[in-house]
Amino acid sequence: MNHKLTHALADSLAQAALQNVTTEYPHKLDLVINGAHVLRAPRALHPAFHGAYDWHSAVHMHWMLVRLLRLFPDLSCAAQIRAVFDRHFAHSAIAAEMAYLQQPHRDSFERPYGWAWLLKLQAELHVLVKSTSAGDGAQSWCRQLQPLADLFRERLIAFFGKSDFPVRAGTHGNSAFAMLMAHDYALEVQDRALMHAISDKANRWYGRDRRYPAAFEPGGSDFLSGGLCEAVLMSRVVDRCSFSDWWQLFRPGDADLAGWLLPVAVSDRADPQIGHLAGLNLSRAWCWILLAAGPEAGRVAATDLPADVIGRAIDAHLDASMPHVTSGDFNATHWLGSFTLLALTA
Repeated sequence: MNHKLTHALADSLAQAALQNVTTEYPHKLDLVINGAHVLRAPRALHPAFHGAYDWHSAVHMHWMLVRLLRLFPDLSCAAQIRAVFDRHFAHSAIAAEMAYLQQPHRDSFERPYGWAWLLKLQAELHVLVKSTSAGDGAQSWCRQLQPLADLFRERLIAFFGKSDFPVRAGTHGNSAFAMLMAHDYALEVQDRALMHAISDKANRWYGRDRRYPAAFEPGGSDFLSGGLCEAVLMSRVVDRCSFSDWWQLFRPGDADLAGWLLPVAVSDRADPQIGHLAGLNLSRAWCWILLAAGPEAGRVAATDLPADVIGRAIDAHLDASMPHVTSGDFNATHWLGSFTLLALTA
């Protein structure tokens, strides 16, 4: 992979994320209205996650800031980041988020995408605690966010228990992507019950998939590849066979698979839906990087694709979207940085 996370790039990403999480408007609310009294400003409804256009984007841009602060503690905006965390991860802010979620008709708020990103954020805070001294606030931020992580962890396990079918769409409802994010959290905190719930449901949902119809991807507003997210997930949790065996049955035909190797064109990056395709290029790169981490020399994980083919695909996808991550329309910059960081630090 030709692209690297340099200090200069990290600083640029951090500055963009910091601006996003402190920008309250425009804002897209996900709100079930239980009465006129709930019609308040985003900051009042979500004191922790009111920036970056919508709740889930605010969560994963906070994840981005935590990871960048861990990897580059001398960022030029490090003090500003810590000040934002002191406000947004304060006990009162998280208590207000908890109170919001426990109101009637909000059991499915941000399910599963926002749930999974919150768990991913908390996993990153746990890593930050281990890599820094207690005096820098990391332990406090982690401790105060934990009740929210616990709530979503419980809701996710309960959801798996009653859900018979996965969501395969390339947007926020995608089940495999959410399971990947939650699996990272489960591994970090050694939550065996959550790991088991993810593994069991993934094998039930995806274990018998055959000849994935990659030609149906992408949809016009996709920012995830349902098939590639599924493959990455199964590379971690596949049961009763090797991942190589599973891949051979799942693998799209050559012509369809070729579509996963070429970046998609984005006709209007300022359009909130069409602009999702820029994120698709970044998330595809992330998936291929994860699949490329296998033990076979010259091969991609246990797939049958040459490493140089995948390497060129990764670079092409990153080339297509990275120039637009930190500048341009807010519809793009409020979230694309986090998917860039997923890929560059995979």
